[in-house]
Amino acid sequence: MAEAQQDGVIRRKIAMARAQMAEGGPGADRGWRLALARAARDKLSLPLEVTALAMQRVSLAELLELPPAQALIAVLQGPAEGMGLLILSPPVLAAMIEAQTLGKVATAALASRKPTRTDAAMVAPTLDAALEEMEQALAQEADLHWAGGFRYASFLDDPRPLGLLLEDIDYRVLTADLSLGLGARQGVILLALPAEGKGTLPMPAAPGPENAAQAGQAFAQALADQVDAVSCVLDAVVSRVSLPLARVMGLRVGEVITLPRAAIDRISFEGLDGRALAEGRLGQNRGMRAIRLTGGEAAVPRAMLPAASSELLRQTG
Repeated sequence: MAEAQQDGVIRRKIAMARAQMAEGGPGADRGWRLALARAARDKLSLPLEVTALAMQRVSLAELLELPPAQALIAVLQGPAEGMGLLILSPPVLAAMIEAQTLGKVATAALASRKPTRTDAAMVAPTLDAALEEMEQALAQEADLHWAGGFRYASFLDDPRPLGLLLEDIDYRVLTADLSLGLGARQGVILLALPAEGKGTLPMPAAPGPENAAQAGQAFAQALADQVDAVSCVLDAVVSRVSLPLARVMGLRVGEVITLPRAAIDRISFEGLDGRALAEGRLGQNRGMRAIRLTGGEAAVPRAMLPAASSELLRQTG
């Protein structure tokens, strides 16, 4: 009888451990708390405290209901073309902007407004720093498989396009209640990542000196594998036009802007820094819009590249 009871206790403990691993263990909980605080301190000189943190697993339909009104929605890109979200409620966004523009967090009531591209550009380095901090904290944790490798890619001021942008899969959501500027503002930040995980497995503990050579080779191979898996976002630019600011501010729905130099056979591929990397012409591949790369011998090898994902990010971001 005693052995049977002991066996039952052991089985229950194993089941609890497995359930905890399935929903993300204390590694992600602890790592995200520290990552947010350190990123705010190092990038913004902003005191930040996580007063509460909850983790849940939700469907895409449930995720679409979570963003608060007028929140900044940062779109993240990660391993194997995985996509996630970092959602900043208005008080959190305001505190981060005020820390950079005023040098302190204000206590005045927030004005009702949508977040802008400028807001996103100002907080993106802090978001990336927090994601990198968590990744380092989870270097030897099982949660690294789903929480590592994500970085800022674009932003939305409206959650409606998310149903088209994200995969219809389950997501792990970390909801953190924050106190910023020693209590000057309180708000919520949500981190949503694919539940099953698409990243690398945790690195093993550092080996002894006798295995240093083998460890060096293993690290080099692991780094090469990770670099090979990194996705690259390119913008296909048909044409550019310069307008006076007054003309831009006066644009109305339905107006047509002439693109005098637009040509479907001379489309420029540009990186995130705006630098032209290659040229191509518009075509189709398997029923999808695509760009065929062109150029001289020194250009990128010719290939047909589906343009749906980068175009969607460009339109929504």
